[in-house]
Amino acid sequence: MSTGWERVICDLTISADGYSAGPNQTEERPFGEDGGDGWGNKLHAWMFETPEENRAEVDQIMAAKAFIMGRNMFGPVRGAWDRQWNGWWGDDPPFHAPVFVLTHHAREPQRMRGGTTYHFVTDGIQSALARARAVAADGDIAVLGGATTINQYLAGRLVDELRLHLAPLTLGAGTRLFEGVPPLNLEQVKSRAARLVTHVTYRMPS
Repeated sequence: MSTGWERVICDLTISADGYSAGPNQTEERPFGEDGGDGWGNKLHAWMFETPEENRAEVDQIMAAKAFIMGRNMFGPVRGAWDRQWNGWWGDDPPFHAPVFVLTHHAREPQRMRGGTTYHFVTDGIQSALARARAVAADGDIAVLGGATTINQYLAGRLVDELRLHLAPLTLGAGTRLFEGVPPLNLEQVKSRAARLVTHVTYRMPS
């Protein structure tokens, strides 16, 4: 749990059976086999097909002052950084803040347009969180995924708020939220149903 004014918030889109991505992620299929064209058009249709209906939730995600993500969310490159991959989001990513990418392979920070800088953290989730807190001041820190990364923060009881965006489909396989996480008593504080998603916010036990 956070110790200052900032909150640690996990934000994730999942299928009705709890998966944040299907199996077999590739550069052509960032979300794996999700039943769509590979670019999350099934799982993340709520963002792309009905953006105005869900503008408040997207704005809430991007309001964080620092972001944390796993290497699988950052891109498909595995092992050593043998190519200059700078994320899925182009030269001007939507974060406009420091992003701390968990990895086992060191790499120099990558500055992008619009205020986003990717920092590559090789010494674990606690280190990434400490570095995010140092730059976020009293702003929120968003752990964006994937599910494997969020599961580590949940298991470590490092999360204040969990925001799930539930898509009305099942994947049957892939990367699953709550895998390996001890039982949690979550307090539901907000929910809103839209055409292609249900947004649910949980407060974590203190």
